[in-house]
Amino acid sequence: MFLVPFVSALIGGGIVVAVVAAAGDLGKSEETVTTVQATPIAPSNASQQTKGLTPHDIYVKDAPGVAFVTSTIVQKTESPFNLFGGGETQRQGQATGSGIVIDNNGTILTNYHVVENAIKVTVSFEKGKTVNAQVVGKDPSNDLAVLRIHPDGLTLHPLTLGNSSGVQVGDPVLAIGNPFDLERTLTTGVISALQRQITAPNGFAINNVLQTDAPINPGNSGGPLLDASGRVIGINSQIETGGSGGGSVGIGFAVPINTAKSEISQLEKGGTVRGAYIGLTSLTIDGSLSALNLPVKSGALVQSVQKRTPAEKAGIRGGTVSGSTEGGQVGVGGDIIVSIDGKQVTSSEDLANDISAKKPGDKVTVGLLRANGKGGYEHKTVTATLASRPNSVPNPNTPEG
Repeated sequence: MFLVPFVSALIGGGIVVAVVAAAGDLGKSEETVTTVQATPIAPSNASQQTKGLTPHDIYVKDAPGVAFVTSTIVQKTESPFNLFGGGETQRQGQATGSGIVIDNNGTILTNYHVVENAIKVTVSFEKGKTVNAQVVGKDPSNDLAVLRIHPDGLTLHPLTLGNSSGVQVGDPVLAIGNPFDLERTLTTGVISALQRQITAPNGFAINNVLQTDAPINPGNSGGPLLDASGRVIGINSQIETGGSGGGSVGIGFAVPINTAKSEISQLEKGGTVRGAYIGLTSLTIDGSLSALNLPVKSGALVQSVQKRTPAEKAGIRGGTVSGSTEGGQVGVGGDIIVSIDGKQVTSSEDLANDISAKKPGDKVTVGLLRANGKGGYEHKTVTATLASRPNSVPNPNTPEG
C-alpha cells in the first residue's frame, strides 16, 4: 500500500472533545482531550470560475450556509475505584464540527466522525439560534453523514455543490468552518495535491482525496472546501499536524464532493450505507501518472487487493513495485480496470460509482488490462460476485477501499 502517513498526530478534520465526568463520578474531574476520529474531485476551476469574486464575496455568499454542529457523546470506561472489576463510569462530553446546508428542507452534510456515537446533535447558524438535529444517514467508510433539522423559523442558505472531476494542483480554494469553536472562520489556499488517500473512521481507505494548504483546524470537520466561484468541491475531514501538536501545518485533506453526491440520496433515506464491496484500492489514471508510461490515458490502476474479497477471488491483481509520479509513490504492475459490465471506466471515481450502484450478491464483469511480462499488456475479462461492505477492514493494519 502507498498511503499518506497516518500517525497519532493526524486529526480527523479535527473535532475538539471536552470530556466531563458524569454525575456520581468521584472527584468530578474535568479534562479536555483532542480526539482523533479517523478519512471522486471539482472541475478545472479555470474553466468554471465566475470572474470578479473575491474571498470576501464568497464568504458573504456562503458563510450563512455553514452550520456549527455540536454532538453530545457518552464514553463508557471501567471505574478505577472498583477493585473487583465490572464497574463502569460514564463520561459525557461534546464534539464540535461544521456542516454544509444542501437544501431548503433542512438537510445538512457533515463528517461521520463529527456525530459518531452521539446521543444528541444540535446545529446553530450565524445568528446563534440552536436547533436539534437528527442523524438520518451515515457512511463511516467515506466519513460522511447527513443530518436533518426542522426548517421552520429558519432562513436556510443552501450551498452549491460543485463537480469534483477535474481539480488541478494550484487551483485557489477557501475553507469556512468553526475551528476551535471560533464560528464562521474563513481561510484561503490552493489545491496542493490530488489523489491522496486517508483512513476513514472504520479503517477503510478514502481515495482520490484533495490536499490543500488552506489552514484547517479542529472544528473545521464537515465544513466546505470551496472553489473560486464559491462552490463546494470537498468536505474538510483531516489534517496532518507534523508531530505532537494539534494545529494546522498547511496539510489538510477534504473528501471530494462527488463522493458525497453519489450517495446523498441514499443517505437521506436513512440508515448506514454499506453498499456493495469489491475489495481493492485504485488510482485514477490521468496526466499525473504519465511518468509510468501506462498503455491507456484513463482507467483505474489497481493498487492493492485485499484477501478473501471478491476482487481476490476474481483474480484481480494489485501493484507489486513502487513507481514515482508527480504526486508521489504509487503501486505499479497491477491490473488496469477499464470497464464494468461493458461500461467504460475512466477513473477510480467511475469504478467506485459503478460498484456502489450495485447490490451485494450482484455479479459484475470486470474488463482489465494486465501486464504480460513482455513489456506489453493484454486484455482480460473476469467476473466478481460483490459482497456487502464489512463494518471495518478485515485487517486493521491494511486500510482498503
